[in-house]
Amino acid sequence: LGRPLSKLLFAGSEDEIRETMNAQPAIMVVSLACHRAMEDELDFDTMPHPSYLAGHSLGEYTALAVSGVLDLKDTARLVEERGRLMQEACNQSSGTMAAILGLDQMTLEEICRETGTYVSNVNTVEQIVISGERISVAQALDLALARGAHKVIPLRVGGAFHSVLMEPAREGLLEAVRSLTFRDAEVPIVANLTGVPLTRGKDIQKELIAQICGCVQWKQSVDYMINSGVSQFIEIGPGRALCGMVKRIDRSAHVTSISDMESITRLRMN
Repeated sequence: LGRPLSKLLFAGSEDEIRETMNAQPAIMVVSLACHRAMEDELDFDTMPHPSYLAGHSLGEYTALAVSGVLDLKDTARLVEERGRLMQEACNQSSGTMAAILGLDQMTLEEICRETGTYVSNVNTVEQIVISGERISVAQALDLALARGAHKVIPLRVGGAFHSVLMEPAREGLLEAVRSLTFRDAEVPIVANLTGVPLTRGKDIQKELIAQICGCVQWKQSVDYMINSGVSQFIEIGPGRALCGMVKRIDRSAHVTSISDMESITRLRMN
């Protein structure tokens, strides 16, 4: 990337790491480091052999590298460019995001139409994220509470991701994606926008370009995998947010988080 990302990861301030152009490559590289550590530490029998890969927003790019669609170098450069383009888009508007708990999607879509905001992530039945201009999001949160939401949570993010406010980044991402050779996926990638698996490199390119302004259909993606017979989900990378979402979608699903050597050791022992 032409800069020491490790210095940012190990010595950077929280404010630095939260900047979109830094956060995206940082999360991607930590996730891939966790996966590489799994490969190094586990033998063939204990190393998971997935039926599908899926990533929430940025995580979809990590899935590209794991599935052999892009090599590490091209994945890193693409994520760096995505982060830069989205940071520029953030600087052009006062966008933000918020999670709404306990309100159905139809009601929330109506609120978004009334306030000029956007549904950005459908994470579970109970948790949906909206985005938009800060004033518009604040209005939407007031309406959501008035119409029965259990809780609203403003998110500490750099902008209104997965909405039309990211449109300024789309053209640059299109150019970056088209400059790379996308191979067919070795493991199907369940797409954010449609919740169905993709394997052809050309289809994955289209998904990434549309995803930057489109809604992440995480519940739909998890439902597809469960309905296809998947019962075990392994979240690789920092945090346990996706494990929590999967359990809320299906309590019977078995979830595991891999974020450090300790968790890899537990996986090997199990």
